[in-house]
Amino acid sequence: MARKRRKSEAPAPELPMTPMIDVVFQLLIYFLVTIQPRDVLAHLDVFRPSPDQRQQEQQEKPKMIRILVFPDGYTINDRPVDVSELDRLLTRLAGIDRNQTILITCTAASQHERLVRVLDLCAKNRLVNLSVVSTY
Repeated sequence: MARKRRKSEAPAPELPMTPMIDVVFQLLIYFLVTIQPRDVLAHLDVFRPSPDQRQQEQQEKPKMIRILVFPDGYTINDRPVDVSELDRLLTRLAGIDRNQTILITCTAASQHERLVRVLDLCAKNRLVNLSVVSTY
């Protein structure tokens, strides 16, 4: 009687990981040693104000203009106004300072059209420092 031989399965070839990890660490050390960091602070464009200018800015703190948009009208700094008066006041404000901070607050019940009208008036007068807030 003949014996059946078992076929021994050859182990699957594996790549040794230890030498690969060693190479990765060697590359990491090489790049860390050879890198030349840039001095970012030396190349910043910083314009410091002169001492006189700083005193003027502290004295002239800009006030924020608050425009409230209600379902039935507008208020500017807690004073009720209509659209034509709001346009006139924003035109006058733009003549004084176009970078004046304007806070536009809308209620949840106010119409979207009223907010767009205020934004259009600000854009017409080239007022750029706007913030829009909604309240519930």
